[in-house]
Amino acid sequence: FSRQRVYRKLLVAPGNMRDRFLELISNETNTAREGKSAQIIAKLNALVDPGIIAALYEASQAVVDIDLIVRGICCLRPGVPGVSERIRVISIVGRFLEHSRLFYFRNSAEDRYFTGSADWMPRNLDRRVEAVTPVEDRALHPRLRALLDTCLADNRQAWELCPDGSYVQRTPGDEPERSTHRLLLRDPLGLEVVDRSPPRVADGTQPATELRVERTA
Repeated sequence: FSRQRVYRKLLVAPGNMRDRFLELISNETNTAREGKSAQIIAKLNALVDPGIIAALYEASQAVVDIDLIVRGICCLRPGVPGVSERIRVISIVGRFLEHSRLFYFRNSAEDRYFTGSADWMPRNLDRRVEAVTPVEDRALHPRLRALLDTCLADNRQAWELCPDGSYVQRTPGDEPERSTHRLLLRDPLGLEVVDRSPPRVADGTQPATELRVERTA
């Protein structure tokens, strides 16, 4: 491993990545405590790390809105009263392997996006060589947001994680079907701008993040 541990912009493991992610989450927590809007969205393969999970619980209790798109194992429990009521977790299962990692922090309306190789797992943060980079070209931000919103709008391939650890598949009901992989086959760069409105889950009991897809140029 490199002896360098201080980087100007990169989040590097093993090194500064764990601390930097905790700082980004803490920044949203502090912003929410000041009465300002705060939001975190993360798309990744796995969420296992106890330190990250504890920080997300703390953020939820400070009224940070948190959406997690976690393809595989997720040790966090969303929607637990007094603990994680502001956290929503979905897993998208379909034709393609969901493998990209993308992180969004509202940062007091100065949006910050990051992409890279690491999941939120101890092995990624502490034992592997991983790198996550900020996406500083603001012209790319609408594309990244469109990808995240497309995933969050999914009402066919998305499975919602319940407080008890079970998953319930979303169903379109009377709404148009929104399947992430079908949409991305048509438009792999996203640019499907969505408007929030909760897709239904199979048992009709859990409202999800609401998003209506509109085509943009």
